[in-house]
Amino acid sequence: MIIDTGNILLIGAVLLFFSIIAGKAGFRFGVPVLLLFLGVGMLFGSDGLGIQFDNPASAQFIGMIALSIILFSGGMDTKFAEIKPVLGQGIILATLGVALTTLFTGIFIYWVCDFFSQYAAISFTEALLMAAVMSSTDSASVFSILRSKRQGLKEQLRPMLELESGSNDPMAYMLTLLLIQIIQAPAGEVSMEYSFMMFLIQMSVGAVAGFLLGKVAVWVMNRLNVDNTSLYPILLLAFVFFIFSITELVKGNGYLAVYIAGLVVGNHKVQHKKSVATFFDGFTWLFQIVMFLTLGLLVNPHELLPVAGLGLLVSIFMVIFSRPISVFLCLAPFRKMSSKAKLYVSWVGLRGAVPIIFATYPLIAHIEYASLIFNVVFFITIVSLLTQGTTVSFMAHALGLAEKEAKQGNDFGMELPEEIKSTMSEIEVSDNLLSNGNHLMDLTLPDNTLVVMVKRNNHFFVPRGRSKLDIGDKLLVITDNDKELENTYKELGINDYIFQKNQ
Repeated sequence: MIIDTGNILLIGAVLLFFSIIAGKAGFRFGVPVLLLFLGVGMLFGSDGLGIQFDNPASAQFIGMIALSIILFSGGMDTKFAEIKPVLGQGIILATLGVALTTLFTGIFIYWVCDFFSQYAAISFTEALLMAAVMSSTDSASVFSILRSKRQGLKEQLRPMLELESGSNDPMAYMLTLLLIQIIQAPAGEVSMEYSFMMFLIQMSVGAVAGFLLGKVAVWVMNRLNVDNTSLYPILLLAFVFFIFSITELVKGNGYLAVYIAGLVVGNHKVQHKKSVATFFDGFTWLFQIVMFLTLGLLVNPHELLPVAGLGLLVSIFMVIFSRPISVFLCLAPFRKMSSKAKLYVSWVGLRGAVPIIFATYPLIAHIEYASLIFNVVFFITIVSLLTQGTTVSFMAHALGLAEKEAKQGNDFGMELPEEIKSTMSEIEVSDNLLSNGNHLMDLTLPDNTLVVMVKRNNHFFVPRGRSKLDIGDKLLVITDNDKELENTYKELGINDYIFQKNQ
């Protein structure tokens, strides 16, 4: 079956439906859902149920849109206060770490190809290109797996990993384009000094454009009074595409720009921020699914078997040697960081959709070994998601780095509007809390503090002063004296509580 305008909606709906069902099953059995989305695409592709899709340019375009949204959304969800202590580690890993991984892996690929007669003619530059394509960790995979696993990590590892995965794509992208340019240009026409200067310019322009245009987006969102509040997420989505496009137009790095813009927007007060965040969360998932499905349709699974030997060797080398060596070298100046933490960072170097998207650039540029690069990268991505993706939590526990993730939200499904500065708290009724009596009026609470709702089993009700409280009830408390309330909790021996407050 060939995809055309007549059946694209039907095929798309069926693929989305099966992807969501597969994702639900995968979550139950601990399989990364993104791998299953990829698998659904392969199942319905040319070697499966026969959907014909052989258009790398379209896949690249879809990937570009998806990655822009994913990076912006990832930036929005990242709190600057969390990444500030690990900013140095994240930036070094995202730049020098990518370059070192490319170099080490490229040398290995060039050496190991001599043992495969069909690949013996591959040049060192082409080997470096293959390495550069898969040198970045995939932000979509890392964001998705860490959040779906609800995995808490010690030593501020989670914000560092998210910062690295969200900011290392531009480096891999630039290296990929540079190496394609070197391969295509006649010998001696590409100056390394000029290439390095262009790299610095593109990264600098991308960073500045992302910061300034992110500020502009915040200013417009807060001053443009739109009667229909549903249009605010659409407005911000337009800004995402504008920031990416205009940055690319002025020769900056669009991927870096949208990530930094997301950081700026996410760390400023914006009208209807919660509804905007909800919109982008759903939209991000939609494009993650579409992106993985598209890439799954693009590959021909029967072409993966001939490259399995090379792909497996390169995958093992990256996991055991190039990624750990790069990480330990980059993090060597940070002596407070434990060796176990560095080892965990080495392990969570997931490959995902981004390397596959970057692998379409050699295909479009008609590089000699473009098909080999694409198939090897695809194979390595599957191996990475199967081995590393499924062991994110296991390795954290094995290395003693796992901790209980702080609870997000509350059992009442309530959030405070941005303009309200009160603190919302949730506690569970215990014997200590009822020491002075079992009625609401008997509770010792600070001034300007109210219990606004009670949850008993699955029943909710608004309490009165004489409302009787039972052990196990959950109380939703709102206060203007959060410090006093926290002291009250400590005096009553209540250690398990949640505070939610707008910044």
